[in-house]
Amino acid sequence: MNTVVDVSQLMQAARDPSDIVTQALGGVLAQFPLHGLSQAELAQLRANYFPGLDALPGPATGGCEGLRADEIADVLALLLEYRRDDSAANRWVAHALATACLGGNHLYQDLGLSHRRILSNILEQYFPALFAKNTGNMKWKKFFYKQLCERAEIQVCKAPSCKVCVDYKECFGPE
Repeated sequence: MNTVVDVSQLMQAARDPSDIVTQALGGVLAQFPLHGLSQAELAQLRANYFPGLDALPGPATGGCEGLRADEIADVLALLLEYRRDDSAANRWVAHALATACLGGNHLYQDLGLSHRRILSNILEQYFPALFAKNTGNMKWKKFFYKQLCERAEIQVCKAPSCKVCVDYKECFGPE
């Protein structure tokens, strides 16, 4: 089921709307179905974070999500490799981050967060070893894709959608 839910509905239904992970999950779910989660996992996520909702958007069935499924899977694999633990919450955050990489803005914006530091706090909490690797304070979406390019031994690598971003010069400056 691909139920359309806006972020205000999600936050009204949230167990703790002030929780930064709840905000990030809600921000992604308002734009995209979480890629790679089964209906059972979505039901568990809904019960834990948004118990006031009857349903969450279901798995992607096409569009940009379908076309970029391999890309999302690569980012997801990177995140899962560096996760703090194998808890359901850690997996859900990884799926949300990987799915949010589909967006055309900074990753924190694609997560519906008000500033980058909140995203950094989530990454530090759930993916501490990956967080620690970002020694140059590179923008997170760019950093993820750079990690993937290094794994594939690709020397020139850009994050998706960057050419249309108003902060292009800031992100691709010296680091």
